[in-house]
Amino acid sequence: MKISVANNETYVYTGGKTAEAGQPAIVFIHGAQQDHSCWVPQSRWFAHHGYAVLTPDLPGHGRSAGAPLPSVEALADWVIALLDAAGHLQVTLVGHSLGSLVALAAAARHPQRVSRLALVGTSAPMPVSDALLDAARNDENKAFNMVNRWSHSQRGLMGGNAAPGMWMLGMNLRLMERQKPGTIFNDLAASNAYLSGMEAARAVRCPVLIVAGSRDLMTPARNGLALAKVLSEHLADVRVVTLPGVGHAFMAEEPNLLLDALIDFAGGVAGQLQ
Repeated sequence: MKISVANNETYVYTGGKTAEAGQPAIVFIHGAQQDHSCWVPQSRWFAHHGYAVLTPDLPGHGRSAGAPLPSVEALADWVIALLDAAGHLQVTLVGHSLGSLVALAAAARHPQRVSRLALVGTSAPMPVSDALLDAARNDENKAFNMVNRWSHSQRGLMGGNAAPGMWMLGMNLRLMERQKPGTIFNDLAASNAYLSGMEAARAVRCPVLIVAGSRDLMTPARNGLALAKVLSEHLADVRVVTLPGVGHAFMAEEPNLLLDALIDFAGGVAGQLQ
């Protein structure tokens, strides 16, 4: 569906099903140089099991209008504007990579709006190498290939897609190539500049799930564990799930294991899961 958020037309994938009144809501937030399509298996499952699903293309990404927003804080406030436009007072937020920082910041800045928080492939801070930032600024194709190689485990680089006949690297490269020029530098710079993650973690007031990959080179599992430790200092319900052999491309490499972790975490909210 398309809705107006902050005076721009925004595309929101709903998992192939129209939400019904009274359903709990879950929002999936994509990472840098991505769009809603990276979340299709997970968002479709929740849409058909009792949830109102919102999986937006962030501003300037995919089918959404406007320019990409330059900071994690601006994106976090935009997510809340999306909830207002869609009429949801409180939601479960799920974010991957840059999207995990956006979800974390939204939960910290607007705690009354977030009932549960799932951070996939996260790190706070989330530094980006100078070499990758330079490529993103001056040679986008080089940056796409760098991100693609670093995002997949060795198994993912060789194949092993859960869907037979589908090529993980080729699919992700096509996804990155269809975003607007300048988007990758904007997104990576926003990730690199967000230095308030640990401070934001201390302001979160809801249960948290962190999903890490044992072969993640972009956001190593130890970084997610460090964030979990800070969250655990003041929250009773902080869970960590480490997916063995998985790189940063969680949704491509292990869509079902990731979905299982999200179902287990969110199941206490809906009470309608089948």
